[in-house]
Amino acid sequence: MEKPSEIFDRDDEWNELVRFARLPQGGATLGVVSGRRRQGKTFLLDALVQAAGGFVFTATESSEADALRQYGQALGDHLGEATPLRFVNWDEAITRTMSMASRGPMPVVIDEFPFLARASPALPSIIQRALDPAGQRSNTQVRLLLCGSALSLMGGLLSGAAPLRGRAGLELVVRTLDYRAAARFWYIDDPRTALLVNAIVGGTPAYRHEFTQDDSPAGPGDFDDWVVRAVLNPARPLFREARYLLAEEPDIRDPALYHSVLAAIADGRTRRGEIATFLGRQPSDLAHALGVLEDAGLVVREEDAFKSNRGVYRAAEPLLTFYHAVMRPAWGDLERTGRARQVWPRLQRTFLSKVVGPHFETICRNWARWEADPDLLGGYPTRVAAGIVNDPAARTQHEVDVAVFGRDDQDREDLLAIGEAKWNETVGTGHLQRLAHIRTLLNGRNDIRADRCQLLLFSGGGFTDDLLAMAAADPGIQLIDLARLYT
Repeated sequence: MEKPSEIFDRDDEWNELVRFARLPQGGATLGVVSGRRRQGKTFLLDALVQAAGGFVFTATESSEADALRQYGQALGDHLGEATPLRFVNWDEAITRTMSMASRGPMPVVIDEFPFLARASPALPSIIQRALDPAGQRSNTQVRLLLCGSALSLMGGLLSGAAPLRGRAGLELVVRTLDYRAAARFWYIDDPRTALLVNAIVGGTPAYRHEFTQDDSPAGPGDFDDWVVRAVLNPARPLFREARYLLAEEPDIRDPALYHSVLAAIADGRTRRGEIATFLGRQPSDLAHALGVLEDAGLVVREEDAFKSNRGVYRAAEPLLTFYHAVMRPAWGDLERTGRARQVWPRLQRTFLSKVVGPHFETICRNWARWEADPDLLGGYPTRVAAGIVNDPAARTQHEVDVAVFGRDDQDREDLLAIGEAKWNETVGTGHLQRLAHIRTLLNGRNDIRADRCQLLLFSGGGFTDDLLAMAAADPGIQLIDLARLYT
């Protein structure tokens, strides 16, 4: 079953879905497909159903009785029934569903499953019972796929003591496109333009098709005009999308608090104490809000590279950072149609420092973790993070943008490399000397093995001639520019 040409990338996801849909074993099987909104989950599943001749039902936010009515109508239409099927309860509906694949394996998709599960909390248990040995006696080869974007609920379906734990033959997470795939998706060849666009819209496919109507920057000289016409234009859907991302999360009942937390993170207050100070609250007051944002996939907590009990919070969706750092402070002006062209120039400095700079650091870490040649790093990277290194003699601390860890032959953790990332600076020997000093500090610690630690310098603005000469003579110094990141 070939992947349809209109599906970009997603080869691994498509192959897993096809494998699951074709499972030859008898009886029904369960799969769970999740991921943040706008990633193309429904697009993938619709294509699978069309290719395999299955059935798809998209739930809406409704009562249990209304949901059963809608499900009966859709299933009856699919089966060619003269009148809609009527189900008294979900037991009847699931039993009928499991009998549909009498001629061989057939995918059956229930999209937006969290809507049904909230209206009918017993539904996962009912599906579990249908998959038990007793239920399987009357089941056919239905390949039931439950899909949803409410990550906390979808993740909980198969965890802990949940009824469906251990029942799924597929647990597929449809993630955002990585920065390289996103550049290809937006048809952007220039690395600098690609990174600037990625710092705003990330790798969410819908932002190109539905939200900007395939409007991509024509080149480096068109980026500012693109921001004005496609992002800061109140007539375009992308303009209010960041607000709706929170409104669509059912567990977020106090949007003002969550927006404030995200605003603090976008402002560079990434530790819980810093966020609390920004909001005028105690750190303990934010545990629930930060947990909800993590469960919703909107915020990630990253451990400090050199101290496991210390971590930072970062927005998982670049558009949220862009909105809170750039758009929200100027919202009154931007809401007035035609003002964006006058407002954008004064917002660019904030955009570069609070949005692009941190995003560039994230991409550099992703490059080191997933794209860099292990031979270049001196080993396979098993962990990449940012961190803080204490300098007792100078009574100061040094930030490390990229710390790459691997494992040696005795399976001990080894620091392979440390790196510094500067988006809008020309990187020179001063940056190299700073990294070398940090390496010396790390070599003096008993808890870190840094014997093979290389020095990585990332730059969006280029390198000085003397640094280029030093790197050419020393393989322990690696210079990574934008072209190398995107090659």
